[in-house]
Amino acid sequence: MINQRWLALAVPVAWLFVLASAASVVYVRHQARTLFVELEQLSAERDRLNIEWSQLQLEQSSWSNPGFVEQVANDRLRMTLPKPTEVKIVSQ
Repeated sequence: MINQRWLALAVPVAWLFVLASAASVVYVRHQARTLFVELEQLSAERDRLNIEWSQLQLEQSSWSNPGFVEQVANDRLRMTLPKPTEVKIVSQ
């Protein structure tokens, strides 16, 4: 008699535990996939930012080159170097 009551109570409780564990497995797998997708997006963003940083470093190094500065001054600002005959030295 006690065994039947215990069994009648144990079976539904066991089913509840099985369903709860199955639901938690589904939830955890969904969370893991969501986090993996987010990680992949962040990795792609990191790669894009590294490329942009490298391009900025190249641009900065080219701006420090005197020949490049002269070329930009000539092309964009229409500046030219004066001829030696046009240079006057002023002393105090």
